[in-house]
Amino acid sequence: MINVIVTYTVKPEFVSENKSNVQKFLNDFKNLDQTKFEYNVFVKEDGVTFVHFSNYENEKVQNMVLNIPSFKEFQRVRDESGLNDSHQVEFLKSVGVE
Repeated sequence: MINVIVTYTVKPEFVSENKSNVQKFLNDFKNLDQTKFEYNVFVKEDGVTFVHFSNYENEKVQNMVLNIPSFKEFQRVRDESGLNDSHQVEFLKSVGVE
């Protein structure tokens, strides 16, 4: 299982567009086999910091999910909005599970 947390902060004027773009790719993810991965997006109390938590059965599933066109477009637009080096990707390892 691959577990990932991605955190980034957007400019206040980009929050609404980012939420809309997130919803687009989440809608497209519904057409995939949801038993192979989980993808959730949250916004922190500051209203501008987004947290994406995902887990994938394996690397093949992760690559399939992350190459959905609406997800790639979300990433492009988000990155072009100016993240001020706030983008952070963390891989998590399960504890107590072999």
